[in-house]
Amino acid sequence: MTTAMNIYNAKAHFSKIVSEVERTGIHVVIFRHKFPVAEIVTLRKKSDPLITNSALKGATFVGDPCAPLSPDDWPEVLR
Repeated sequence: MTTAMNIYNAKAHFSKIVSEVERTGIHVVIFRHKFPVAEIVTLRKKSDPLITNSALKGATFVGDPCAPLSPDDWPEVLR
């Protein structure tokens, strides 16, 4: 759901608007002279990049990832 508001009311009730957006997830579009100039939305929570994928449980990497590759390991078109 999106709510429209003029810049004067947004300034006067900013804390209340932010709390409402945070609580309900609505989008608030702020207008100045009948033109949209800003939007207040909730931020998406970022996932933890260190959480391991359960499908990879028990998987191991064989070899040295920093070792140089032999020419046979590269496809001909990339040499």
